[in-house]
Amino acid sequence: MRAFDAIIIGAGQAGPSLAARLSAAGRSVAIIERKHVGGTCVNTGCKPTKALVASAHAAHIVRRASDFGVIVEGDVRIDMSAVFRRSHQITLDSRRSNEVWLAGLETCTLIRGHARFEDGNTVRVGDERLTAPQIFINVGGRATVPDFPGIHDVPFMTNSDIVMLDRLPQHLIVVGGSYIGLEFAQMYRRFGAKVTVVEKGPRLVAREDEDVSEAIRAILEAEGIDVRTSSECIRFAREGEDLVVGVNGLEGEPALRGSDILLATGRTPNTDDLGLERAGVAVDGRGYIQVDDALATSVPGIWAMGDCNGRGAFTHTAYNDYEIIAANLLDGETRKVSDRLPGYALYIDPPLGRVGMSEREARASGRPILVGQLPMTRVGRAVEKSETQGLMKIVADAETRQILGAAILGTGGDEAIHGVLDMMNVGARYDDLRWAVPVHPTVSEFWPTLILGMKPVQGP
Repeated sequence: MRAFDAIIIGAGQAGPSLAARLSAAGRSVAIIERKHVGGTCVNTGCKPTKALVASAHAAHIVRRASDFGVIVEGDVRIDMSAVFRRSHQITLDSRRSNEVWLAGLETCTLIRGHARFEDGNTVRVGDERLTAPQIFINVGGRATVPDFPGIHDVPFMTNSDIVMLDRLPQHLIVVGGSYIGLEFAQMYRRFGAKVTVVEKGPRLVAREDEDVSEAIRAILEAEGIDVRTSSECIRFAREGEDLVVGVNGLEGEPALRGSDILLATGRTPNTDDLGLERAGVAVDGRGYIQVDDALATSVPGIWAMGDCNGRGAFTHTAYNDYEIIAANLLDGETRKVSDRLPGYALYIDPPLGRVGMSEREARASGRPILVGQLPMTRVGRAVEKSETQGLMKIVADAETRQILGAAILGTGGDEAIHGVLDMMNVGARYDDLRWAVPVHPTVSEFWPTLILGMKPVQGP
């Protein structure tokens, strides 16, 4: 039995940062990782995916070169092996950087292996038992594989598989019309594959407002991506060299034939093989660890951070989980998850940046609201770049004058959204944003314009 002041299970986004803070405070820390340091973001998520998005964007711009008066001789060719090598090297460099960082922490020990609880303060890794009065779970999640009929009769990929692909599919069928699926759909279309998106629901990215969803669909279809929504009874089969995805939908053929299948139907927490029941740690019906507003579990001395607690599904929310725990345990603060302002981005091109409530959520709250909206065709920066797809939108409370939320689907949207996010974080009213003097020419300069154009919206 080895004793530590703290044990961290999982070296994803939150784990190493917490290990560094605890180590700096003079505490002995064991951080346990069964596979790759860096978690989803570094290895199968943000790092490789956004590197691939960048390569796809380069191909797209080259194909559009003549729109800008630039002449490129010959056809655009994609070296998928080189695309993969670039993406994977970025992952390897980031993973190695994290490993070197952990190795340099004086009172931190990186232990390789699978951790399982034996009781509320003891875990086993292989033949070794470790104990600590404080244990932090940071085990992340994995792609969900629904029990579709025939799914195990065909080869399929998840996000973890497709980031390692070094060839171009002839016809990629993406099952799932949300963030992960749409990013891969667009990038592989830009690499030159035929792409079809199959979504069970009536529209893409259903959590967004309907006008945003429709604009996203229009962007993808304009690039030649076939979108099939309202696809019920999804099923799989193999016929010769073809992979067949059957759907009962309102449009199109009932059977889609492709060369490759990507499942992008959500995420599942990696909590089913940790022995949580031995420690008494409570989980919900989907396997997410139940935590309170300070990220403490049902067992005193055990906390859960990141994707496995169901309180956020992004790298930045996982990092904020670490910040909350460190502030409360080491800095004498009382930070809470409920104080966190939800913000995120969808990295299709152009990207979607979002913060706070959608218009639909604001309407459902029953409060009187104001909505301002502007097509990107009105934004000078977008016109200058010949990237005029999408829209900007802001929602506010008509009585308190508080900004409730905003969305920007357009060039630079993932960055421009922070002007609103920062205002909301400090509790500013929309009058404060209206009287800001933003730089011209930028996308952000149009937030005051949207506020001036806000109009009352009634009903749900």
